[in-house]
Amino acid sequence: QVQLVESGGGLVQAGGSLRLSCAASGLTFSSYGLGWFRQAPGKEREFVARITRSGSITDYADSVKGRFTISRDNAKNTVYLQMNSLKPEDTAVYYCAASRIYTQSISGMDYWGKGTLVTVSS
Repeated sequence: QVQLVESGGGLVQAGGSLRLSCAASGLTFSSYGLGWFRQAPGKEREFVARITRSGSITDYADSVKGRFTISRDNAKNTVYLQMNSLKPEDTAVYYCAASRIYTQSISGMDYWGKGTLVTVSS
């Protein structure tokens, strides 16, 4: 049974930082590309960042480029999202997801976590 469990969300002031973690189990972690997505209230889920199986290639949405960093530790079966210079518009539920292919497509992800809430106050 595959599980992805996010943690690290919370309330932070604008300009602050948070580090999200996503611990995976039940799958061969190093065989999956990983992504972070987010869904703000009343909006559709959107791509945030992705990383290849080895961690050598990353990609970001324009809205977070230069502020967020995705990384992974295959020895710990964990993917991270370091979020700096947070803005109120970053407020959302953040989800990690795993895919057998390197994609930013929501429909292309094979497994999803349940999400962690990030709230950025102004």
